Amino acid sequence: MSSGSNRHPVVLLHGWPVTEGHWRHLTPRLEQAGFDVVPVTLPGLGAAPEEDQSLRKADLAHWLRSFLDRRGITRFALIGHDWGATVAVLLAGELGSRVTALVIEEEILPGIDIDIPAAGRDHYPEWHGPFNRAVGLAERLVPGREAVYYGLFLQQSAGPAGLDDDVTRSYVNAYSAPGVSEAGFGYYRTRSDDVNYVRRLLTRRITPPVLAIGGRFAMGSAVGDGMRAVAEDVTSVVLDDSGHYPLEQEPEEAGRAVIQFLRKRHDRTSTVVARGQT
Repeated sequence: MSSGSNRHPVVLLHGWPVTEGHWRHLTPRLEQAGFDVVPVTLPGLGAAPEEDQSLRKADLAHWLRSFLDRRGITRFALIGHDWGATVAVLLAGELGSRVTALVIEEEILPGIDIDIPAAGRDHYPEWHGPFNRAVGLAERLVPGREAVYYGLFLQQSAGPAGLDDDVTRSYVNAYSAPGVSEAGFGYYRTRSDDVNYVRRLLTRRITPPVLAIGGRFAMGSAVGDGMRAVAEDVTSVVLDDSGHYPLEQEPEEAGRAVIQFLRKRHDRTSTVVARGQT
């Protein structure tokens, strides 16, 4: 890393419709555990993108690679939530051993056909995907009603435990800013291209070890089941009281699982590298 730090970098990629606030519990735990935290907001997720920014997930993975290369971050772990997880997987597929470990929180990759377990089906909404992909409809109905639209999705997707009211308001405010909602809709409108890129991983698969984290009242065990279609080494954890936001809703349990996983992989990788240098 260009910073000169000996701490192993961990790159954080949040999803829709949240912000870097999603990591507010995890970041201090990672830092205390000795990792160098690199939070990244992908274009359009809580902040308006630059003009003409492609929102295809493979293009966003290339954007992220350039972002990290410019900062001298050459080997790192990746933690991705929701759309951030899809981008993380595609980048891991491209970079191979440069990604030392991969944590996937609450995402089923586009084109991976996995059923969500019963508890999740009863809570996690299915309406937002088709709505966001309907060109012109969302643009007409959401502006001026962001509190209703995002508030409803956040409430339903969080399951019975819900999210803190102040946090929900901060997410709604971020996605109410000019250009942000439109970009968020765009994430859903590249589906055919995203599916094609993900399906390439079915044959060549990704090599970094994966920790798949699901919330029982959202995607649950389907996160791990879906990742096993594209990855060689997958460990699955389901948080019993969480919806779509386990690292917010059960921060102690989820954070402990992440840090144990990263430490084990980092220690193993460091040993291999050291042996190769002797």
